[in-house]
Amino acid sequence: MVPRYQTPEMAVLWSEENRYRMWALVEAYALEAWEALGQVPRGLAARLLRTLEEKPLTEAFARRVAEIEETTRHDLVAFTRALAEWTGDEEVGRYLHLGLTSSDIVDTAQNALLVRALDLIQEELKGVQEALKALALRHKHTPAIARTHGVHAEPTSFGLRFLSFYAAFLRDEERLLRAKKTIGVAMLSGSVGNYAHVPPEVEAHVARRLGLEVEPISTQVVPRDRHAEVLAALAILGGNVERVAVELRHLQRTEVLEAQEPFREGQTGSSSMPHKKNPVGLENLTGMARLLRGYLGPALENIALWHERDISHSSVERVILPDATTALHYALRRLRGILEGLKVFEENLKRNLDLTRGLVYSQQVLNALIAEGLPREKAYALVQRNALKSWEEGRSFLELLEAEPENPIKGERLRALFDPQAFLRHVDAIYARFGL
Repeated sequence: MVPRYQTPEMAVLWSEENRYRMWALVEAYALEAWEALGQVPRGLAARLLRTLEEKPLTEAFARRVAEIEETTRHDLVAFTRALAEWTGDEEVGRYLHLGLTSSDIVDTAQNALLVRALDLIQEELKGVQEALKALALRHKHTPAIARTHGVHAEPTSFGLRFLSFYAAFLRDEERLLRAKKTIGVAMLSGSVGNYAHVPPEVEAHVARRLGLEVEPISTQVVPRDRHAEVLAALAILGGNVERVAVELRHLQRTEVLEAQEPFREGQTGSSSMPHKKNPVGLENLTGMARLLRGYLGPALENIALWHERDISHSSVERVILPDATTALHYALRRLRGILEGLKVFEENLKRNLDLTRGLVYSQQVLNALIAEGLPREKAYALVQRNALKSWEEGRSFLELLEAEPENPIKGERLRALFDPQAFLRHVDAIYARFGL
């Protein structure tokens, strides 16, 4: 991921040094298992772990791996040779990678990193949920115009928009939990997945040490539908980020201006137009969502590999897994900041509610006329006739209905139908579904 969209936590997590550290841990835990089985001398794993603690893998180690890989053309072989050098322990080097194949290390370590990445995303998602819940509660009984097809529909609660977003992110949290369970598996099953040179006990021990489950059946790799499920969860979450962003972008349009993303002191909106306050953060989030959807396609294509394994998935995952998790972590953090600093202009909410001169109460009038005894077709024609006249002549819908000779509802009874609070009478019941 380009530095502009990195977060410090993800930059550290997906750094080359941390990836090699995780590879080394898998190797060390495998040695522990071999020791328990009496297949290698005691104390090797402890010596390796102690060396890793006293002498952490650094950029210098990564450079050494790259140097060896120039000859081996194989990153895992280069890694094990560099690790043996780094420890300076010939006996550790002798038994390192015993019975294992590259994917045993790479897939297990990568899955452990993905679990941690999903933990970071969940932590950031919690902040977004809290910000949305606060907005939903603050504007629970704030009347606003709802729009369908982009056109004014009927009055609603402004807070319901944020409650709807909150509900979507609760579903995203469930998807992330399922994805974390799906990807949280270890695999150390050997060259074709049949444990020919490494017993299942080694795999079980490494899985336990990493807090993972055992992959029940592998080939030479963990099945890639697991990774696709993770990318699908990330893409859907990105879609919900964009859902919020698109809504707020529309609300920030000059003609609407019901809400506005934060604009900091010293910030500029345009290099040429000093008056501009653009929704650049929200537009950025739309772009991030496009990236997240784009990462899903390659993950789906990675599912079908040749026989027990090819490496067509490898180059793809080196890009999409760090980038997708980082992009989403960044997007959630930015969205949270926007929501926490969001400006809501309640005077504009009222202005827009009244913009159509009462037309948004047409269904309320229609239902009252039907209750009064008019046939539905006649009531609909009466309301539509006056509504169209209001559109065409720019006159008050209420006044036109007062003057309508066929309308049996007049005066205070008619005016009561134009109260936006009537549309909010069940809002408390909706909030109660979320314990709010």
